[in-house]
Amino acid sequence: MSKNGKYPPPYSLRLTFEERQRLDHDAGNMPISAYIRERLFDKPSPRRRYNRPSKDQELFRELLKELADTKISNNLNQLAKASNEGRLKLEPNTQEKLDEACDAMREIRQEILRKAGLKTPSGGAT
Repeated sequence: MSKNGKYPPPYSLRLTFEERQRLDHDAGNMPISAYIRERLFDKPSPRRRYNRPSKDQELFRELLKELADTKISNNLNQLAKASNEGRLKLEPNTQEKLDEACDAMREIRQEILRKAGLKTPSGGAT
C-alpha cells in the first residue's frame, strides 16, 4: 500500500490473443495476477490461491441461470401439481408425459449444477 493508505494503480499490459491464451493456460487455476507475480518475482503470491472456474464451469453457470430465468421447470411442476390435485383434468398419457418432463428438468438441472462445480441440493425435489 502507498503512504496514503490506498493501493497503487493497476498496471495494464496488452497481449496478443495467443499470448493471453498461453497465459490463461499456464496459470491453470491460479488467478492471472497471482501467476504473473509468482513468475516475475520468483516467489508465491502472498495471498491465498483461489480456484478460478474453468471455461466449462462458467458456461454451465450461464446455462443454469438461463434455465432458471425461463421458469420452465417451475411451470411444469405447477401443472403436474394441479393435475395431481385434480384441479387440471388430463388424459392419463398426458399426466405421464408431464411427470416425465418434470423429472427430466430436475435431472438436467442436477447435471448442470454438477458440471458447474456447484453443490446440488440434497434430498427432495429441486
